[in-house]
Parts: sequence; structure tokens; C-alpha cells
Amino acid sequence: MNIIRCDWANRTELERQYHDTKWGKVVHNDNELFKMLILEGKQAGLSWALILAKMDTLCEAFDNFIPEKLVHYNEEKIESLLHNNGIIKNRLKVNAVVHNAKMYFKLCEKYGSLDGFLWSFVDNKPIINNWEKLEDVPANTALSDEISKQLKKEGFKFVGTTTIYAFMQSIGMVNDHLVSCSFRDRYITME
Repeated sequence: MNIIRCDWANRTELERQYHDTKWGKVVHNDNELFKMLILEGKQAGLSWALILAKMDTLCEAFDNFIPEKLVHYNEEKIESLLHNNGIIKNRLKVNAVVHNAKMYFKLCEKYGSLDGFLWSFVDNKPIINNWEKLEDVPANTALSDEISKQLKKEGFKFVGTTTIYAFMQSIGMVNDHLVSCSFRDRYITME
């Protein structure tokens, strides 16, 4: 069988693996949702290929982005992270990880869970798009604008509309696999 992927996934082996095994598959696990939200925020101004290349060291350095651990990071821990060559050494982004972990707990207190908050925007059903070409896929939408605005209102950082749209794609809230992509209909729920 001839496997066809979305155009962006054909550049590197890491991108192929990510596309084939994770991108666009429905995620409801709060820890995984938070991790992906943070990783998409770390991509701001950079490329996803760079994030994928640093994924293992990022996850190791930040305790797999588990909010319960991140909220206890102090200035000493943040300084040590800023000397770790395996991560994105941007002080604002490093500080935002800890800040967003604190905001995560406030959001969960208010809405029950990150999962419930996010998926309520789409009535708990993925939006299925029918893009023919990569150029047709938007960088953001009215819905990503709305989610971004609400997350900012809830105190989150590095959650601009383009970041949020990429996040929505990554967690399967939006299925933007091209119509020709062999992976378009492979939904799994990651628990």
C-alpha cells in the first residue's frame, strides 16, 4: 500500500513519526493536553521540527510537563533550566511553563478540567476539514481566536491564536489531515 502523508510531514523522519502516530489524534488526558499546550507555546517564533528534535530533553527537563510538579519550580530550578542546552533557553518561555501550570489549576477549579474546558468549544466533537492542499489550511480561525482570548483571560501565556490553532490540530480537536492523507481517518483517544 502506498502511504500518502500531509506535505509538511515528509521533511524529516521525526515529522513523519509524529504525523503518523500523534498529530490529529483525539486527546482527552489533561496531562497530555497541558503538555501539548506548552510545547505549542514553545514553538512560537520557531519551527515544530525544532520542538520535535528537542522533545525528549524538553520532557525530561520539565518533568514531562506535569502541572503538579511544575508549580513547585523555584528561581533556582528556572536558572538551572536556562543553562540546559537541550531546551529552548528563552526566559519568558521557561517562566511561562511554571506560570501556566499555576493557571492550569485555577482553570480546573473553575471548569472541572482542561479537557472539559477545551472540548466544550467544539461540543466534544472534532471539526473535520476537507483541505486539498497544504496552502488551504489556515494558520488560525475564529474559533482559535476565541479559545486564545479565553485562555488569556484565564491568565495563560504564549497562547496566541496561531499557537492555539496548531494545538487544536495536534490534539485532534481539528482534523486538518489533507483529503489525500492515508492517516486522515485514524482516530484514537489517548487516555
